[in-house]
Amino acid sequence: MPLWPVYTGTNEPHDGIAELPAPPPWRDFDGGPVLPAPDAAADTAAHSPDRTHRAETYQATEETVELVNAALYLRRPLLVTGPPGTGKSSLVYAVARELRLGPVLRWNITSRSTLHDGLYQYDPLSRLYAARQEAARPGRTGSTGGAGGAVDGSGIEHHLRLGPLGTALLPYDRPRALLIDEIDKSDLDLPNDLLNVLEEGQYEIPELVRASRLTPDGVAEVLADGTDERVPVVRGRVRCRAFPFVVLTSNGEREFPPAFLRRCVTLHLRQPDDRHLAEIVRAHLGEPDAYARTLIERFLSRSGAGDLATDQLLNAIYLARSAGLDAGSLDRLAEQLMPYLGQSAQSDVF
Repeated sequence: MPLWPVYTGTNEPHDGIAELPAPPPWRDFDGGPVLPAPDAAADTAAHSPDRTHRAETYQATEETVELVNAALYLRRPLLVTGPPGTGKSSLVYAVARELRLGPVLRWNITSRSTLHDGLYQYDPLSRLYAARQEAARPGRTGSTGGAGGAVDGSGIEHHLRLGPLGTALLPYDRPRALLIDEIDKSDLDLPNDLLNVLEEGQYEIPELVRASRLTPDGVAEVLADGTDERVPVVRGRVRCRAFPFVVLTSNGEREFPPAFLRRCVTLHLRQPDDRHLAEIVRAHLGEPDAYARTLIERFLSRSGAGDLATDQLLNAIYLARSAGLDAGSLDRLAEQLMPYLGQSAQSDVF
């Protein structure tokens, strides 16, 4: 029997991802050669105390659990919207940790980001330099080796690295986790550019397609994102096998085209209520004391007048416990740590 929910939101790691049912026929992928999913510690940059803490302490709501599982079952990207500080980017780390999906691949979007950036980076200048170095080497014997059997570093594969999206779509035997952060900051064309890649689960690397005609098997070993290990790409084409768990976050700074939205499962995160906020504080800092509960009440009473982020509250509670200040000083400091994030927030008395 298939397992529902696969993601439980309990922060207890397990292998339930192996019990996902077969994908819908229109979301079935057959890429190869099949690659084993990397260990969680394989990417040292992704394995940081901050990200580990966020994964271990994330407090998922019932709606979040349901829609994460819907995205996993349907093999669809999850578009997560909501105000700043509601845990949009932390969600993917919590899911990856619980389901043992390995290091999270992260693509931070700016107004200059393009689809090419997410798929792969190729440096033709470094290749040209390597080719000149190889040509000038004494005793050079050919394009595949040099004096003493040295490896020729002028091949395209030595100057190409897959990006976060390109790596996520490799034919791994279990889904990789990919965070596409702040997609609403992108150029207007990027969401539409993503449509075909996320719908088809595949892409081509033209430079490798051309180079593959010169090799018998057409296989190039290229670097994947977040690691120094190489993975095979056959004839310049990459197709996934297990569709990745893709989380796209948005602060609501723009609207997305209907064609993009219909290909995503959409989750809107709201400001937490008093019960959920107490659970968040408890997960990060332990049981709230009397002053922490006072700060929670003030935070909730002020949140209707403007945008506040949960980490502002956590900062205030942490300092209240650690700084040893008197009550008046604590109140002034808490007010300074919890300003409204928007310019149009109403004035209030803390």
